[in-house]
Amino acid sequence: MFNFNIDKRIIYVIIAILVVFSVVNYARNPMELVALLLTLPGVIIAITFHEFAHAFAADKLGDDTPRYQKRLTLNPLAHIDPIGFFMLIFVHFGWGKPVEINPNNFDRKISARAGEAIVAAAGPIMNILLAFVIAIIFYALQVFATGFAIGTQTGMIIMTMLQYAVIVNVGLGVFNLIPLPPLDGSKVLMGFLPYNAKRWFEDHEKVFYIIFLVIWITPIASLIISPAIDAITSGIDSLVSGLFSLFM
Repeated sequence: MFNFNIDKRIIYVIIAILVVFSVVNYARNPMELVALLLTLPGVIIAITFHEFAHAFAADKLGDDTPRYQKRLTLNPLAHIDPIGFFMLIFVHFGWGKPVEINPNNFDRKISARAGEAIVAAAGPIMNILLAFVIAIIFYALQVFATGFAIGTQTGMIIMTMLQYAVIVNVGLGVFNLIPLPPLDGSKVLMGFLPYNAKRWFEDHEKVFYIIFLVIWITPIASLIISPAIDAITSGIDSLVSGLFSLFM
């Protein structure tokens, strides 16, 4: 996903404040706590596959760094950063353990910049593809196991978890494509920028961090991201439901 180059003490203070507010909110709204618990499986899956995709892409491009660091696995423990996971749960913004790569190891058929862009894009792309697969599972249960899906408490819980998992994956994918550091989208963008523009972008990285934080803590983020998430989620739903309508 991404990595912050910020004093950890500042992060801890911010996390503490946000968690306090979140706990108070959950105490006042127990149903939101239930929704949180139903979202957890989707969050774990989304982070795990996102980081695995980064590692897999780097490995396929010739960089064995993720392999040596045991990141070519779907074991969530290898990819989940405790603080980032905590943040994602409580404030809907977080990160996984960054996948370390060495662009110098990439196959010489591809430039280091292009390789970095591909590795960065792999995470969000994986989340969108995973959302599509989860949607297929959701509709498969709805069509071929209707009695279980909507007639049992366990089935309804699983169906709700699947719905949340689709939304979480689309949200994580879209969010990370924003072209601002420290998000994956910034690395994708820098893969296409001229050298001088890339250097300027890197030299002003701290400024972009501030812009990112402003966008995140204000309604700007919702105005930018929500329409994209809704459009992609609706598109996946329409496509998958259309496919399964052939069996109904």
